[in-house]
Amino acid sequence: MIRVLVTDDDPLVRAGLSLMLGGAAALEVVAEAADGREAVAAVREQPVDVVLMDLRMPVMDGIEATRAIVSAPEAPKVLVLTTFDADDYVVRALSAGAAGFLLKDTPPPQIVDAIRKVAGGEPMLSPTVTENLIRRVTADSTDTRRTGAARLVDTLSERELEVAQAIGQGRSNAEIAAELFMSVATVKAHISRIFTKLDAGNRVQVAITMHEAGRL
Repeated sequence: MIRVLVTDDDPLVRAGLSLMLGGAAALEVVAEAADGREAVAAVREQPVDVVLMDLRMPVMDGIEATRAIVSAPEAPKVLVLTTFDADDYVVRALSAGAAGFLLKDTPPPQIVDAIRKVAGGEPMLSPTVTENLIRRVTADSTDTRRTGAARLVDTLSERELEVAQAIGQGRSNAEIAAELFMSVATVKAHISRIFTKLDAGNRVQVAITMHEAGRL
């Protein structure tokens, strides 16, 4: 059972999310919070696996709350769910330690799927958010950045390159495994090495490097 904390300053949104998640198999909403401070307190009071986190809230915003939550030992994963898809919010949320970023217009089944994947250690980003972020960053790339990206990508083995390209295309670990005929455990091992070789902290950074290197 995946224990979920729903954080949003709109009581109707909280109620809707809790109702939707309550009907999903293997998910349990253990608490709700109206702002970041309440979320931080709730995580300290009971076991939580995934925090659904809004960004703009009174008292303490979602970015500050995310930073506080993930800094604790055995911290839950934070999945940002917001109406704001501005690039700076994405970057700040990821920098604060968020494991995923979805828009509130994401279909309920995809939100449930994202919660399960994040709980299992697989970062999740809305395809729209990822595409916009990559487009903005790569559009501002200098020749030096592109050359540096190409040099990093050249360190990848042929198999690692295939996995990195799949990451850049938004594939999940399970999808990569099926597409490249390998186990999910092998995919995770490749991704770990890719992160090290590309000096990347998350999948978005891998995708950006692949785009800058002209390999996508």
